[in-house]
Amino acid sequence: MESFRVKLAEGSSVKKVIGVVSGKGGVGKSLVTGLSACAMNRKGYKVGVLDADITGPSIPKMFGVKPIRYADENGNMIPAETDNGIKAVSINLLMENDTDPVIWRGPVIAGVVKQFWGETSWGDVDYMFVDMPPGTGDVPLTVFQSLPVDGIIVVATPQELVSMIVEKAINMAKMMDIPVIGIVENMSYMTCPHCGKPIYVFGEGKIDSYAASRGIDVLAKIPLDPEFSKKCDEGKIEEYIPDFMDSLVYKLEQL
Repeated sequence: MESFRVKLAEGSSVKKVIGVVSGKGGVGKSLVTGLSACAMNRKGYKVGVLDADITGPSIPKMFGVKPIRYADENGNMIPAETDNGIKAVSINLLMENDTDPVIWRGPVIAGVVKQFWGETSWGDVDYMFVDMPPGTGDVPLTVFQSLPVDGIIVVATPQELVSMIVEKAINMAKMMDIPVIGIVENMSYMTCPHCGKPIYVFGEGKIDSYAASRGIDVLAKIPLDPEFSKKCDEGKIEEYIPDFMDSLVYKLEQL
C-alpha cells in the first residue's frame, strides 16, 4: 500500500492521522470530527481537519470558517483557520456558494481528497482528523491507501441496525490493516431538564455489549443537546466544552 501514498507538501508535517468513519450516513461523523478536533486543540495540540466528505461537507459551517481564496508561493492551498487555530480544508471553502452541489464521479472526488492532503500547506500538525463520507466506497478506500492513517474512530447510533453497519466499517478497516481506535455512539440519550436523568430517545443502545464482543473500546456517548446544535448552527462548535470526550482524548494520546 506504500506505493499509493501521497506525499505531503514541502514544509508540512502530520504526526497522527485519524479517520472518522461510519457504514451509513446521518450518524454524526462530522460532529464527532469537530468535537475530537476541538478536544485535542484544547489539550494544546496542533490540529487539522481534512473534510473528505466532498458531496456533503459540513465542517466549514460548524467552525464558522471563511472560504480559502489564496495559495502559498508553491501554489499549495493555505488552509482556513478557526478562532482557536484549528486548520481546515473543505470543498465548501473553495466554492462560490456553499449551497452549490458537487456533481462529480468517484475518481474525481478521490483525486480532490488527495490534493487536500498533498497540495495543502498544512505546516506542523499533531493530529489530523479526516471526516469521511459514509460507506466503504471510493473515498474511504482512497484515504486508507493514500494517507498514513494511524487508526479510525467508528461513529454509530443506538438503533439495533447499527451493529451490522458498524461491522462493515470495521471489516473494511481490518482488510486495509487500519487499527480501530474505538466507537463513538451519537444521539445516545438526552438529559431530562427536570430530574437530570438520561432519556433514551431511540432506545437504550447495545453498543457496549457489541464493542465488548469485538474487543473495541467505546470512546464516548454523545447526548442530544439543543445547546450543542445551536453552537454548530452558529459556527461556534469551539465554544461548546463537553464532559464526555475524556476517554477519547486519552486513547488518542496513547497512539
